[in-house]
This record gives sequence, C-alpha cells and structure tokens, in this order.
Amino acid sequence: MVTGRRELLGFASAGLLAYAVDLGLFLCLRGPAGLDPLTAKALSFVAGCSVAYAGNAFGTYRHTRPQGLRPYAVFFAVNAAGAAVQLLCLTVSHYGLGLTSQRADTVSGAGIGMVLATILRFWGTRTLVFRTGAGTGGTTGSWTQASGGRVGSWTG
Repeated sequence: MVTGRRELLGFASAGLLAYAVDLGLFLCLRGPAGLDPLTAKALSFVAGCSVAYAGNAFGTYRHTRPQGLRPYAVFFAVNAAGAAVQLLCLTVSHYGLGLTSQRADTVSGAGIGMVLATILRFWGTRTLVFRTGAGTGGTTGSWTQASGGRVGSWTG
C-alpha cells in the first residue's frame, strides 16, 4: 500500500510541476513573446510533457530505468491522448449539449476533462511507459523482457 501511495504522490508531484511549466511558458509565449495561441500552447505542451517525463523517469519510476526514445515517445502519445480527452469533453459539452457559458466550458474542459485525462495518463504512464513486471523485479505494469510481451494484463 505504501508503494501505491508513493507512486500516486510522485505522479501527482511530477504532474503539478509540469502543469506549472506548461502554464508559465504559455503565458510568457503569449504575452511578452507575442506568439499566436496555438503555437504558444503547442510549445508549452511539449515543454510540460518533457518536465513530466523527467519527473516520472528520474523520480516516481526511477527503478524502471527507461532507455532510448521509445519511452518518451509513448509518454508523449499518452499525454496527447489525455489532451484529446479534455478537448472531447469540452466539445461534447459546448457543441453537443449546448452548454456555452464560460463556467460550463471550465467545468467540462478543466474539471471533468482533466479528471478523466489524469486517470488515462496515470494508467498509460504506469502500464505503457514505465512498465516492469515479475521478470524484472518491479511491481509496475506487466511487461517482462523474457517473454517479449505483456503478461497477466487485462489487455491480454
């Protein structure tokens, strides 16, 4: 139980730091740098993903010793999927349900969407990016190098 709590706290800490970097950089790029909103957000998103990856790779999941570009690429894809979940929640609420107030947009995108995206990111990070298993002595995920595939996972 202590390991699970530490994993959650480490994941949350890395995520909060990444969020601060994302927001701070976005505000700087939009304000003083004068970039358009999509360019500023794209750059701040990549920076935030990089900070979150570093925090998880060298902190929360340091025992997995990720190597090469594959773990970062999968981490980036998991985070992009999380961003898509947030946008989908906002789209459904705003355009599908007609809830167009600023409060409704905030609740759907930054509230409900963020919660669902965080669950997806946590699952993806622990099972797809920083995966270990019985063959490697870890407790996260279900990957074993010896078998060359996923073992004992609900995904088969």
